[in-house]
Amino acid sequence: MKKSILISIIALLLLEVAWSQTFPTKDMMMFYTLLWTGDRFPDGRPRVSDDMLKRVVNLSIEEVWQTLRNEGYNNQYADGWKMIHPDKPFTGRAVTALYMPRRPDVEKKIVDKGHAEGQRGAANSWPIDQLKTGDVYVADCFGKVVDGTLIGDNLGNSIYAKSKTGVVFDAGARDLQGLEEIEGFNACVRDFHPSYLMETMLMGINVPITIGQAIVMPGDVVLAKKEGVIFIPPHLLGKVVLTGEFVAIRDEFGHAMLREGRFTPGEIDSAWSEEIKAAFLAWLDENQDKLPMSRQELDEFMKDRNW
Repeated sequence: MKKSILISIIALLLLEVAWSQTFPTKDMMMFYTLLWTGDRFPDGRPRVSDDMLKRVVNLSIEEVWQTLRNEGYNNQYADGWKMIHPDKPFTGRAVTALYMPRRPDVEKKIVDKGHAEGQRGAANSWPIDQLKTGDVYVADCFGKVVDGTLIGDNLGNSIYAKSKTGVVFDAGARDLQGLEEIEGFNACVRDFHPSYLMETMLMGINVPITIGQAIVMPGDVVLAKKEGVIFIPPHLLGKVVLTGEFVAIRDEFGHAMLREGRFTPGEIDSAWSEEIKAAFLAWLDENQDKLPMSRQELDEFMKDRNW
């Protein structure tokens, strides 16, 4: 009798461990994102500001990539997508989902436990239920396209109603025509296919995942453009944005000086002389309305910068 009770307790503990891998605890979320010191959602997922999201979408993939590389983050970019609207970049905070090939015994335990804990419907709708405004649903479905279509136009409408953004799927999608008609919605997927989702199971929500060669943590900032998708750790977003904006301002100043003939290309492309630095500061004073950041932010950024 005692042995059977012990076996039951162990089984329950193992089920709880498995469930915590499907829905990580707040402590686990904090562990994944220790360097983020700003606001968080109730489950612990980092919540970068809406202002920063609006600013990062204006940066080029190259600008973001270079800053991340300089910080030692070399595995944040993935390409090879089919994008519904290539001319409309989008950004947001990642809600991640991990899918694996279906194994009936494991799938049943996860679905039964989820329903007992208040989750509704099929498991592939559970990540959508987690979405908040400004989120991007990012799913690792091991590159499956045929029978790997994570959404069609019904789920696409639900996603957009909750997030106002789009999705990034290492998987397929169906109902392209219907998805195109959702105004404001966008998606990066491996391909489109008319099949339904089959022989897959949800293994984790807001867990670390891989998308192509990139690693993605819940709360990472997703920047999706026609050439590819880059995933920005939230604690680096401020540096990424300010660096990219500064490079853009510096380039605009350089182009203006070249058009006016004040300096040569060699002078602009080399380390700046004191004369060019003074001209740049004067140009900033005359073009305050062109700055994407506050002058205080810019001055603080330039303190430690090698021009």
